[in-house]
Amino acid sequence: MTGTRLAASPAAPVVRRMSVGDRLRLGGRGLTVRKGRTALSALGVAIGITALVGVLGLSESSRADLQAQLDQLGTNLLTVAPGQGLLGDDATLPDESVAMIARIPTVTSASAVRKLDATVRRNDRVPQSETSGIGVVAADLDLPETVAATVAQGRWLDAATAQYPAVVLGSTAARRLAIGPLDGGVDVWIDGRPYAVVGVLDPVVLASELDEAAIIGTSVAHELFDGDLPPSGVYVRVDPAQVVPTRTVLGRTANPSAPDEVRVSRPSDALAAQDAANRSFTLLALGLGAVALLVGGVGIANVMVVSVLERRREIGVRRALGATRGSIGGQFLVESVLVSLFGGFAGAVLGVAVTWAFAASQGWALIVPWRPVAAGLACALVIGSLVGLYPALRAARVPPTEALRTA
Repeated sequence: MTGTRLAASPAAPVVRRMSVGDRLRLGGRGLTVRKGRTALSALGVAIGITALVGVLGLSESSRADLQAQLDQLGTNLLTVAPGQGLLGDDATLPDESVAMIARIPTVTSASAVRKLDATVRRNDRVPQSETSGIGVVAADLDLPETVAATVAQGRWLDAATAQYPAVVLGSTAARRLAIGPLDGGVDVWIDGRPYAVVGVLDPVVLASELDEAAIIGTSVAHELFDGDLPPSGVYVRVDPAQVVPTRTVLGRTANPSAPDEVRVSRPSDALAAQDAANRSFTLLALGLGAVALLVGGVGIANVMVVSVLERRREIGVRRALGATRGSIGGQFLVESVLVSLFGGFAGAVLGVAVTWAFAASQGWALIVPWRPVAAGLACALVIGSLVGLYPALRAARVPPTEALRTA
């Protein structure tokens, strides 16, 4: 029996799976083919991450600065002001209201201001109608201690200057009147006569209305201005642990006959409301950043789809040499993720730089929320993965013969 010799069957090709490092190198090489397109694709993600990091960083820095100011100045300052009467007319505080408030055991200091019907001008040649929005008030000598005000230049009123035509200007009032150094002697005109400027205040955080005021002593105010000068406002510093109980009795103490005509407020509440408004704007900006991220992701998807169409010959050659569909799809997915991460890192760096620059210009402490930075990079990774799925699947489904024939 003669046997037949069987032909040896050809050996099956050995399929080697690409390592992670090989995929990253191949994906990175694909991005260098058209560098300008890659940079523009990453720009949308970079803008979104910059917005997220910058907005959160500035918000945290601003909030930390506000908290530092409140810790320094205290949240135990209350203001007492006249409200409105039953008929809607403006009420007034009794002259003895300041002394009555000061007798409350939980009150550590009380200082009043009295609004005057007068105008402030730089000199007598300025028309009286041009007041620059500056008001004139007469203040007690202990006002700076009560409202935590500091003097930028010159000095505060004392027992001597309070009896003569001397004035201390708020920071905004001094700027509007173009007041420079006080060394050579500076005068402003109040109610038709010169007043010597003896001091200029720093901005008063908890009593910002004083920034736009020209402040004179109560003694000279009573001599130069006719009529009664009831308190237009009383600043009250209380025991920090007794703010709420003291606030409930201030109205009845300031005006026992008409406590409903007294307004009691806490300036720090206005700052807290401002912080709440800033939070709302922060959420709005975060929403805009999220939209920028979405737009950037769509841009990456479009660019990757175009890249698949342009590189059909490359896909066909690789498939003919034994590359699997998974390798082809993985290459384009890695390219999409790398583009998104490139934009994410660039956006994080820009966001930190913007936060640092603006915080430094405002004198704030630099606070970068690292969790949002990490979350932004994670979002870039997720976006790159999601938007790269469709181009990767499309590239993996390209038949090698068709790719070589149509390329």
